[in-house]
Amino acid sequence: MEFWFSEFHTGNVKLSVRVNKQLFAGESEYQRIDVFESPEFGKFVALDGEIVFSDADEFVYDEMVTHVPMAVHPHVKNVLIIGGGDGGVAKELIRYPDIETIDVVEVDKMFVDVCRDIFPEVAAGMNDPRVNIHYEDGLRFLRNKRSQYDLIINDSTDPFGHTEGLFTKEFYGSCYKALREDGIMVYQHGSPFYDEDEQACRDMHRKVYRSFPISRVYQAHIPTCPSGYWLFGFASKKYHPLTDLDPERWNKRHLKTWYYTTNLHTGAFMLPKYVEDLLEEEERKHE
Repeated sequence: MEFWFSEFHTGNVKLSVRVNKQLFAGESEYQRIDVFESPEFGKFVALDGEIVFSDADEFVYDEMVTHVPMAVHPHVKNVLIIGGGDGGVAKELIRYPDIETIDVVEVDKMFVDVCRDIFPEVAAGMNDPRVNIHYEDGLRFLRNKRSQYDLIINDSTDPFGHTEGLFTKEFYGSCYKALREDGIMVYQHGSPFYDEDEQACRDMHRKVYRSFPISRVYQAHIPTCPSGYWLFGFASKKYHPLTDLDPERWNKRHLKTWYYTTNLHTGAFMLPKYVEDLLEEEERKHE
């Protein structure tokens, strides 16, 4: 008998993955957590029925939310990760010896424990002494923070359910206040390909564009994401992701990567015409 995990990307489209077995099933206070083992993607996690990462493609997401801002900002010392309970983003950040502190704010302790147990190679980042885990709501954590971080990475899942507050105008305003005068915020921007996802992308870009003087969007190919196409947002008080990119400085670090390069960094900000159009339409609403 064959076993398949299916995730609906729209009412008319679903991604189905053959699975060998289920490694974990549980219901936390915040979400349903399932872990499967598959021949194609290795182990993968689904939260409330949606794949959030797999052995096969987590490197794409984790590298693109960390190395893009780190290749731009010249002196990151203090980092905040909102979400990130799997440890993947922290895993990439601890490779930078000049980073002094990494605060991980994850509301769901069960998710962290499951990832530590089943994905130790990903969760290894959480064991670094510079990493501090805070089990609380990200928006609440941010409200009293002022000029404390050089980099904020919003690694929360999506703008619905218990993470909905992390995609509001208040949240982006709180991020702005929590960043130092040259701080950068990076966040996942979703996929604009399917009609039912487009509005969320539009809303997010409009809110960030109104909150930060510099706001750009970049892209990556992630097979388990809806349509295999994913966007990220780059927002900053000072640094532009292209004109302030320092390839020579970053390449001197000699970090081994599987996806990110400084050449790809530049290309990732060159977006398809339909994406450019929808972003520009939202920007014009601000004028």
